[in-house]
Amino acid sequence: VQLVESGGGLVQPGGSLRLSCAASGFTFSSSIMSWVRQAQGKGIEWVSDIYSGGSTTYAESVKGRFTISRDNGKNTLYLQMNSLKPEDTAVYYCTKGGIRGQGTPVTVSS
Repeated sequence: VQLVESGGGLVQPGGSLRLSCAASGFTFSSSIMSWVRQAQGKGIEWVSDIYSGGSTTYAESVKGRFTISRDNGKNTLYLQMNSLKPEDTAVYYCTKGGIRGQGTPVTVSS
């Protein structure tokens, strides 16, 4: 299993970012995929899941602002993040069954 996240960066409050996660080494299309995040000095926080059929779930803290999606043809997971807040600052990881990639940092600051 290999997961490689990208797309993080510095953004102002209210801005948007789109994270990507390139997956390989397993059958992506039939896998439940997730995004989690970890702010500095804090534990891992679950953000969102997407199931093989496309149904999604979100943490209350991001519901209505973040959208998880997948492209099974490209073995890629996405997280569209809108209306970003300073408290969204964290390293974001995609996960499959507890396996994480290296993460991509997101900083929301003016």
